[in-house]
Amino acid sequence: METEIKTVTREQLIKGLNEDLAHEYQAIVMYATYAAMASGIHRPFLKEFFEREIPEELRHAQFLANKITALGGLPTTKPAPVKLADSNRAMLEAVLKAEEETIARYVQRRKQAEALGDYGLVNDLEEIISDETRHKEETEKLLRGIGEH
Repeated sequence: METEIKTVTREQLIKGLNEDLAHEYQAIVMYATYAAMASGIHRPFLKEFFEREIPEELRHAQFLANKITALGGLPTTKPAPVKLADSNRAMLEAVLKAEEETIARYVQRRKQAEALGDYGLVNDLEEIISDETRHKEETEKLLRGIGEH
């Protein structure tokens, strides 16, 4: 069931975009940390997988910071907390959960942008939703091939 957004203020949109920005910062820290922590036979591939995501998350963060300032807000500098994991599988499960939550937040933000009439932002958020969906799908594929430890 889709939640309908009837009225949205610029301040509400800025607040939501700042939440998204905090989670993009979280993703950057998470991917860098997990790349360092990957272990065992899957380490080379997982290290590369995690590191490959960092530049895209950084682009998302930069986009959000720019959009927040364009709307007259101040971008946050604090990442959301990063959950440490004790195995390759736990890291991938944490990434999958983060991607699912990120997609849901961006879908909500897209609705807010549309309600506010910012169709350029709607389009940009659609692209980010596509990026995050690809991350989620790749993580799901990896999870199917990673053992319990």
